[in-house]
Amino acid sequence: MRLELLGSARAWCDGAEVLLGPPKQRAVVGVLASRVNEIVGVEQIVDAVWGSAVPQTAANGVHTYVAGLRRVLEPGRGRRASGAVLTSSGGGYALCLDPDHVDVALFERRHAEARRLHGQGRPQEAVREFDTALGLWRGDAYANVPGPFAEMERSRLAELRLTAVEEWAADMLAVGRHAEAVPVLSNLVAREPLREGLRWFLMLSLYRSGRRAHALGVYRETRCLLREELGLEPGTELQSLHAQILAGHPDLVSRATDIAAMREGRRAAAPARAASVDPVPEPAVRPAQLPHSARGFVGRAEELATLDALTAQSGGRPEMRPTLVVIEGAPGVGKSTLALHAARQLGDRFPDGHLYVDMYGAALGQKALSAMDALAQLLGSLGVAKARLPDDLPGRTALYRSLLHGKRALVVLDDAVSAEQVRPLIPSGQVCVLVTSRRVQRGLVVRDGAYRIALKPLSSAESVRLITYLIGEGRVEGQWEAAARLAEMCGRLPLALRIAAEGLAEHPRLTLADMAQQHAAEGGRLDRLAVEDDVAASLRAAYAVAYDALPADAARLFRLLGLYHGEMITAFLGATLMGSDLVHAEQVLGVLADYHLLEEAGEGMYRFHTLLGIYAAECAEQEPAHHRTAALARLQDAGQFASDSTRSAILLCREPVLIGSGGCRHSPYRGIDETPTRKAE
Repeated sequence: MRLELLGSARAWCDGAEVLLGPPKQRAVVGVLASRVNEIVGVEQIVDAVWGSAVPQTAANGVHTYVAGLRRVLEPGRGRRASGAVLTSSGGGYALCLDPDHVDVALFERRHAEARRLHGQGRPQEAVREFDTALGLWRGDAYANVPGPFAEMERSRLAELRLTAVEEWAADMLAVGRHAEAVPVLSNLVAREPLREGLRWFLMLSLYRSGRRAHALGVYRETRCLLREELGLEPGTELQSLHAQILAGHPDLVSRATDIAAMREGRRAAAPARAASVDPVPEPAVRPAQLPHSARGFVGRAEELATLDALTAQSGGRPEMRPTLVVIEGAPGVGKSTLALHAARQLGDRFPDGHLYVDMYGAALGQKALSAMDALAQLLGSLGVAKARLPDDLPGRTALYRSLLHGKRALVVLDDAVSAEQVRPLIPSGQVCVLVTSRRVQRGLVVRDGAYRIALKPLSSAESVRLITYLIGEGRVEGQWEAAARLAEMCGRLPLALRIAAEGLAEHPRLTLADMAQQHAAEGGRLDRLAVEDDVAASLRAAYAVAYDALPADAARLFRLLGLYHGEMITAFLGATLMGSDLVHAEQVLGVLADYHLLEEAGEGMYRFHTLLGIYAAECAEQEPAHHRTAALARLQDAGQFASDSTRSAILLCREPVLIGSGGCRHSPYRGIDETPTRKAE
């Protein structure tokens, strides 16, 4: 079987075309073809085909479309026989094909081979590979395929195609085939009039073909167009070429030394250009920007093994796709620590530099960094002077990607908020990008092919190991059970464990049992899990940033859930507390889970992490008293219809009370050792 996606989606079996069916069925095959021989989960297919407008029947629709594809792609397969081309496993589906039988994969492989030959100074052979790769195109990629994934692939592949044409043009000029390049470039300039790179090559091709007046005419046309459309002058590269054409500069004459001037790692279009008109600077230094990480890293063996496998795999891939990994989790769980530890362990695989940007997604009182400002930092690290920074986001993105073209670099984007903030910072090529975020980043998974690592608290044994490392084995000797209890009081969160360990180090006579006893009282526990005069080392401050970022409905439900004393939280409970319908409650609970302020417990149920439950009880005091009273009344009324366990939890709900100067606290907190009854603090 053979699949064509560089144009309208088409399939061929035994030399005959087969119809791929309705639009969404074509969208399903497009998603599977993008990850040939890999299992793609049903949820990922749903997100890719429907995006945010997901109907309740979406999962069933996927199964229906897969069944339709099987009938088309494997007509001889029995009804109950397992598929050979389209297989199912592990809650998803895989399209089993030779990658070279999918034109997108074949294009990327041929393109990568052309770049390799180009880098070796073999332009004649590179041109042949470029011709083969570009000859696979029949129109716009995924032309008759709907959905957000297809739209993303259309944009990505269109950009890759134009880049390949510019690279092809560079080699055509290097081997003296100027006149042949002119019609191809003229056609593409008509389709992409604002792409200055194509116009640069067209001007030089015309000039070298003896058509100096036409080359100058292209510049005049470009200048008028840019002024009218964008209010801008042509870039320095075009201006320099224009000046050299007017002066008849000898560097513009085709000669064999152009090939020798090629330098590895430069943007593929640049080697054929004269050095004086190259706008892309080489990095002044090899960036090494990873900040220090805290001592005493423990655990995370599974996550580190995953990152090791992903980065090892990326080095051998022929296609120019970055390895993008998003590390997600609740405040204080150790996302940044894991990212930095992994970056140092894997750093040798990325010899061209290690870049780091704090995106300020969870900094108290700090506005999140925009992609525009983040690119300014990154470009400055790569040697671009502030005066030469493009004034627009597309310009900065293009320059950033050009500088990292052909490089093996590592980029850490710490504490990101959204896909829109991150996406312009993802270069192409064999680059690894590690993103940490307190929110679930489905958009980066669906549109950008990111891998997700959902970070959980440490295990009890790992937590004790961390405490032991920080305060010394002699201090813990004989108090292993007390250390384990203290770890539970800290929710097994690395940030909380480090704060507790610092308290023990500051008071050498304090035993672990004494500290565990102090933390056992939920009232004031968050006060103890803070470092004076350092907001960044406060668990309550970390929770406050996440809470403040919530939409209004989600923040209200979070406060109202602070009134509830049960273990499990359901849509019924949420709807009762809010006085809303079940559908709305399910949506709002999903938002809280996406912000990692609730944990999913399966089968539509959620629960609080221990310390987040305490914080929610504090936040309940912010809800107006009459709203709390009304919510509790609805909950009490609903208790007669609830299960025994839920009814017991409902009967423990009560009004929050104010305690001391530490702020609002809820009397019946959810604690580590849950019991049927609680004493008020």
